[in-house]
Amino acid sequence: MKKKVTPSYFWPNLTAMFFDQVDKLGDKPFLWAKRNGVYKSLSWHDTAAKVTGLTRGLKTLGVQSGDRIVLVSENRPSWLIADIAIMTSGAITVPTYTTNTEADHLHVLSDSKAKGAIVSTNKLAEKLLKSVRYAPDIEFVITMEPVTHFNPSGYELLDLLTVEERGRAGRDNVVKMARDASPDDTACMIYTSGTGGTPKGVMLSHKAIMHNCEGAVDALRDINLSDEVFLSFLPLSHSYEHTAGQFFPMSIGAEIYYAEGIEALGSNMLEARPTIMTAVPRLYEMLHGRITTGLKNAGGLREKLFLQALKLGTQRYLEKPLGPIGTIQNVILDRVVRDKVRNRFGGRLKALVSGGAPLNPDIAMFFTGLGLRIMQGYGQTETAPVVCVNRASQIKLHTVGTPLKNTRVKIADDGEILVAGDLIMQGYWNDPEATKNTIKNGWVHTGDIGKFDSDGHLIITDRKKDIIVNSGGDNIAPQRVEGIICIEPEISQAMVYGDNHPYIVALIVPNESLLKDWISAKGKTGKLADISDDPDFIKVISGAIARVNNKLSNIEKVRKFIIADTPFTLQNAQLTPTMKIRRHKLKEIYNNRLERLYR
Repeated sequence: MKKKVTPSYFWPNLTAMFFDQVDKLGDKPFLWAKRNGVYKSLSWHDTAAKVTGLTRGLKTLGVQSGDRIVLVSENRPSWLIADIAIMTSGAITVPTYTTNTEADHLHVLSDSKAKGAIVSTNKLAEKLLKSVRYAPDIEFVITMEPVTHFNPSGYELLDLLTVEERGRAGRDNVVKMARDASPDDTACMIYTSGTGGTPKGVMLSHKAIMHNCEGAVDALRDINLSDEVFLSFLPLSHSYEHTAGQFFPMSIGAEIYYAEGIEALGSNMLEARPTIMTAVPRLYEMLHGRITTGLKNAGGLREKLFLQALKLGTQRYLEKPLGPIGTIQNVILDRVVRDKVRNRFGGRLKALVSGGAPLNPDIAMFFTGLGLRIMQGYGQTETAPVVCVNRASQIKLHTVGTPLKNTRVKIADDGEILVAGDLIMQGYWNDPEATKNTIKNGWVHTGDIGKFDSDGHLIITDRKKDIIVNSGGDNIAPQRVEGIICIEPEISQAMVYGDNHPYIVALIVPNESLLKDWISAKGKTGKLADISDDPDFIKVISGAIARVNNKLSNIEKVRKFIIADTPFTLQNAQLTPTMKIRRHKLKEIYNNRLERLYR
C-alpha cells in the first residue's frame, strides 16, 4: 500500500532536508539517467556519497561560506549532486544556461565574482573556458566529463571524479555542515534579464525555496501525493525547474528521471511513466500541434472519435449537460480515445503543471477535454518562483489559480501584482538600486498587471514591464537584442516581438543612406513602404540579421522579420521624447503582420 506523503517542514535549510531524506529513504531509487541506452538509478545513499565527496573536495579547493560557484550543465544527476554539494560547503550556486554565449558567461562570472565553476561536457566547457580567461576571480573549473585541448592559465582544471576522490579522504562532518546553514542564508543566485538587458543575479534564500516546496505540497494535496515520479526536462538553471523539478520532488521523497532532451521526450515519458510533470506553455503548444497534425493526416473515423471526445470533455469541464447519449459516448470515448492519450504520457499522470509563461486557455482546454489534468500557475524568479497555482479541486483554465500557502498577494492601485512572504528574493546581487525599485515595504513589485475573480483566482491581464517571456518560459530583454540589431550598418531601428510565442521576430527600419543607395542602384522608385516586400531588398536585410544571430543565444535569435512602412519618429508618435520606441504604438500598427510571421 502506498504511503501518503505528509512531509514536515522543520528543516533549517535545503541541504539538511536532503540528508534527512537520505536517512529516511536510504537505498530506494532517487535519480534516474540513461546509461548505454537504459535508465539506471542512483539511490539516495549513492547520491549522498557523491555529494559528500564533492563537498569535501570543494573544501580542499578553498571554497568558503558565501563563495559563488557557477554551474553549467544540462539536466543530469550530477547537476543535483553539484548543487547540493555547493550549498553544503556554504557556497552559493550560480546556475547558468547551456545556451549562454561567451559574453553571457563572462558577465555572470565577472558580476558574481565566482570563485569556481562546474561544467558538464567538452562542448559546454569550450565556450565557458573562453570566458574564464577574462574572469579574474576564478580559481578552478571542474568538469563532469573528460575534456580535451584546454590549457588552463591562472586557474586549476580538474575532473569531477578526481575532486570527489580528494574529498573522500577528508574528515569534514558533511552532515553537520549541511545543518549549519541558516534559513536566511543565500542558497542560489539565478541570473534573470532586466528591462535594460543586463542580467541581474536574483539571490534566493533556503527559506524562500522551502516556502515554495511547502506551498506546492499544500496546493497538490487534492491529487493525493504518495510515491511520485518526476521527469525533468526544463533547464535546471531556470528557477521554475530548480524548485519544482528538483527541490520539491526531494522534499516529498520522489524519484526524478532526467530526460535526454526535448526530441526524446515522447519516448522518455513512456519509460519514466511520470506522475507529475512541470512544463512551460511551449511544450503544450508543440504537443497540441503534433496531435492535431497527426489527426488531420489520419482523418476518417479516428479523427471523428477524437473530436467527439474533445467536444464532450469540454462540455464536462464547462458543466454543461451531456444528455443520455452523450454520457454513454463519453464513457466509451474515455476508453477508446482518452486512455490512448494518457498512455502517450506514460499512463499514470496525476497532473500537468504549467508555468513560466501564460498558457493559452484554448490549449489548456484541449488537454482537459482529452482527460489530462492541467494546472496553470504563476510566479517569477524573484519569488522562488511560484506565487499562485490552480488546485485540482477548483481548476479555472483562464486563471493562474490562488496564492500558495502563507503567500500574500495584492493588487496595487495601478493594477500591478504585488507579492510578500518568505518566498521573495533577498535582492539583486550587487544592485541595491534595482532591489529598491523592485522590493518596496516588503512587497515584490512583479511588473505584471492582474486582478482577482470572485473565487480568489488570479487573472493576469497585462505586463507592465518590457521583458518578453516566450512560450518556453525564457525571459528575453528586448532592448539588448534591439541594440545588437541596430549595430549592423544596414539597420537603423528595430523592435523585437515574441511574448508568449515560440521564437523572436522583428520589425526593422533600414538605414536611410543604404536605402537611398539601393533604390538608386536598382533603378527603383518610391518610399520605404513601396519596397518593403521586395525580395532583393529582403536579402540585404537578411544578411544583416544572420550576422546579428551569430552574436545571440538561441532563445534571442531573430527567426523572421518584416520591414516597417516608415521610420520611428517623434512626429508619428512612434518614439518617446527620450527617443525610446513606443512598443504599444508599434504593436497597434504592425500587430497583424507580426502575428502572420508565426503562421
